[in-house]
Amino acid sequence: MITAILFGCLVLLLALGVPVAFAIGMSSLAAMLANGLLPISLAQKLLTGVDSFPLMALPFFLLAAELMTGGALAEVLLRFAAMFVGHRRGGLGYTNILTLTFFSGISGSALADAAGPGAILIRMMRKSGYPAAYAAALTATTSVVGPIIPPSIIMIIYALQDQNVSVVSLFIAGIIPGLLISGSLLLYNFWASRRRNFKSDGTLPDLRTIVTTTWRALPALVLPVIIVVGIHGGVFTPTEASVIAVFYALVCGMFVYRTLTLAMLPGILARSAFLTASVLLIVAMCSAFAWVLTILKVPQMLALWIGAQGLDPLAFLLAVNILLLLFGIFIEPLPGVMVLVPILAPMAYALGIDPTHFAIVVIVNLTLGMITPPVGGLLFVTAMVAKVSLSELNRELYPMLALQLGVLALISLVPAISTWLPSVMR
Repeated sequence: MITAILFGCLVLLLALGVPVAFAIGMSSLAAMLANGLLPISLAQKLLTGVDSFPLMALPFFLLAAELMTGGALAEVLLRFAAMFVGHRRGGLGYTNILTLTFFSGISGSALADAAGPGAILIRMMRKSGYPAAYAAALTATTSVVGPIIPPSIIMIIYALQDQNVSVVSLFIAGIIPGLLISGSLLLYNFWASRRRNFKSDGTLPDLRTIVTTTWRALPALVLPVIIVVGIHGGVFTPTEASVIAVFYALVCGMFVYRTLTLAMLPGILARSAFLTASVLLIVAMCSAFAWVLTILKVPQMLALWIGAQGLDPLAFLLAVNILLLLFGIFIEPLPGVMVLVPILAPMAYALGIDPTHFAIVVIVNLTLGMITPPVGGLLFVTAMVAKVSLSELNRELYPMLALQLGVLALISLVPAISTWLPSVMR
């Protein structure tokens, strides 16, 4: 009965348009009251939910991304990507994909990729004669790489929910799946460029320009390498890595690219603080929700039910993929991880599924929810920038989304895609 109240309130509040964090918190409170617990219990769980040292990495990674963005990083990466592919047919499409893939190694956020460099690229593609809906769809589908290639905010949160995986193992495990997603879109742009006769966008630069542009982009490209190698080598923890990223971004913006000024810092700090508060509010509410699930023994009951069905690992992963794709349409990846991982992860391990493999399946799946019609968050952002309707965008999106689902199926069926690189670097 109390479980029905918990999930019933959550579904009702989400259907009424209540923000996700408050919907989760209010449904948790309703279940607590129905179970005879005092409201003070909710306040205690909200505080303990954010009282975590690893969570300190979140504000610093967000601040590092804002500093690098303020330091004209998007333009530097755009020129670097365009240098190699801009002269080819459909060159701006390739540039879009490569630029957002490079930027994902810094931002860790799909929405940041779409709203930052993605917006610049959409405008450039429109001016060059590409259909606006195609530019918007390509930007939205490429932006999902943001939370998959390290550093990733979602991966940090996942590691806090599941003690069987570490942040560094997830960071390393996300590299190949992220590149597969980008690679599938490069192939699609190749096909679409020839079928629709997209033009080339320039000429191959000379060697001097290639060397100069690469040298200028190198400080930006090396940041994710420093983070992953430093954490893996035991030089610093993920939390310490986030602080190093901030100082590195500050030095790059002020002294390397010289586009970041002291006058810009108050605005950057304010935006980072706002984003941090939004994320931590969701984390706190989800912690209370997860605690309610635990005292109601929902994970244990579901584990027993799954065991009674006699599902093999492949059938279980298929069921999880369907569940998460549906769930991801309505819920952002961050709260999705915090609500579902405590329930699903123990079942996966009981069936012998590798923890790192399962984590990547969950993260990729929930991230794809951001481009799944009708309410994918990335679709609204890119449609607004491109000034197209969602119906126009969706027509261009469907084949790209089908490719992404194909990559998800491949990741689910072949665990080595997620587990090979972490095992090699162990």
